[in-house]
Amino acid sequence: MRRVKRGVRMVAAVAVLAGGVVSVEGSAAWPAAAVPARQVQGLDWGACPTTGKEAATALQAGAAATECATLRVPLDHADPAGHAITLAVNRIRATKPRGGGHLGTLLVNPGGPGASGRSLAEHVARTLPRKVAERYDVVGFDPRGVGLSRPAMRCVDPEVYYAPPRPDAVPRAAGDERVLLDRAAAYAERCGSLWSWLLPHMTTEAIARDLDVLRAALGEERISYLGYSYGTYIGAVYATLFPHRVNRLVMDSAVDPGGVWYQANLAQNLAFDRRHRDFLAWTARNNQAYRLGTDARQTTFAWYAMRSRLRERPAGGVVGPSELDDMFTVGGYSDRVWPELAGAWSAYVRRGDARPLLAAYERHGKQDAEDENGYAVYLSVQCTDAAWPRDWTTWRTDMARQHRRAPFMTWPNAWYNAPCAFWPAHAGTPVEVKGSPDLPPVLMLQSRGDAATPYEGALGMRERFPTARMVVDEGGNHGVSLAGNACVDRHLAAYLADGTVPARGATCAAVPEPRPAARLATGRGAGKAKGHDRRTEPRRG
Repeated sequence: MRRVKRGVRMVAAVAVLAGGVVSVEGSAAWPAAAVPARQVQGLDWGACPTTGKEAATALQAGAAATECATLRVPLDHADPAGHAITLAVNRIRATKPRGGGHLGTLLVNPGGPGASGRSLAEHVARTLPRKVAERYDVVGFDPRGVGLSRPAMRCVDPEVYYAPPRPDAVPRAAGDERVLLDRAAAYAERCGSLWSWLLPHMTTEAIARDLDVLRAALGEERISYLGYSYGTYIGAVYATLFPHRVNRLVMDSAVDPGGVWYQANLAQNLAFDRRHRDFLAWTARNNQAYRLGTDARQTTFAWYAMRSRLRERPAGGVVGPSELDDMFTVGGYSDRVWPELAGAWSAYVRRGDARPLLAAYERHGKQDAEDENGYAVYLSVQCTDAAWPRDWTTWRTDMARQHRRAPFMTWPNAWYNAPCAFWPAHAGTPVEVKGSPDLPPVLMLQSRGDAATPYEGALGMRERFPTARMVVDEGGNHGVSLAGNACVDRHLAAYLADGTVPARGATCAAVPEPRPAARLATGRGAGKAKGHDRRTEPRRG
């Protein structure tokens, strides 16, 4: 699953498993027992960072209510007395006292792999209905290798690796493919040379076991958990290993536990292409504003013609086809950015004005050290959780076939994940996700047209949890709760308050599709539509 790199994305984590498939009781090497008392560490809560990006995020979120701490966890949970690493944790405390309506701890994770959960905790505490938020300590954390956790993984210099324009992700000849293959192999080799001691311990199972150490450090017998995207997989693995530790479990935009991870990416390619076609059809319906075509056939031609032109002549010397792919992939996660993307596209094609396209790249496509940290962790988890094809012929055959059906995402997604073909850590066997019938009710939230975590995969997750009930948003955005759909949010609030789930599931109408900005409708200010800004909201994988 391609990691969410911007805004709501999303968008995934890993150690070599010691033996075989893990059952509900845990693996043979790592029994799912309670954390031994001698390992339980208290958390020393204090002030959060107050400079740079952290200060800006804290100010937006209402920093006075947020506390921060670090937690030591075993590098290898099979050797709890061995080397330790640290996780960055934050908390927004409940205002209701224990015994006076307090419901314990709600742990949150936005997905990835490789996304920080600290800003999500502040977002959740801020946007949940007050009568629910006041009853939970909302806790976020940076998973191992991420953000302020230590060590924080970085494999290359982002200013060099992401320097635009990058090679076109759609190879036209064998030489193009060799350039991209060499780039993927070099990234994998660099990660291995820097992190050989850490890579075998970057698995989803290890992250789930970190969660249980965090639970014990928080002094909780059971925890509640809200996970988005890949975060749903963390929650599912945790509930498989520690079903007796679960109070409430919310999975928003669930991954397919049967597709970890190569097959999940193939399914994602098709789903992103469908969602991109939705965007192209929306652009056609708003042709009065954008003048790019009156039907989807015309806008499709216009978009791919623009992409081809940018291969030969990148906009501003910066935005080539790969940068364009990154920007418009954000539109697959959230239709909130459609007016901005369509406006930038229109300005470039209709007026030869590249400035809005460059501005959209700065907001949604440009990648920095934080992105490279997330990418390193993403690959470390996905490449190590489960085996990927090592024969590039398999990749080439699959991508060539899919590209004919789904040209928008297939090759870009392949190269995003291609280092897994060369990954220096041995791939393990993923946990066999299986929800116990004794689990409390589980709430699943899912949009029918989700590109990043397709609906069909979410049905596969639901089948593995007998107590799960699904609320379906009829739209196509990724990460549907606390994002503007009042119907979805009512189900979330009811569940967190008292465990209520709809007896047979439920359906919520989609939020209205976006409208072109007023200035675009009159032909002025194209590309200036105010869309989603990754800097003001937490990432969700």
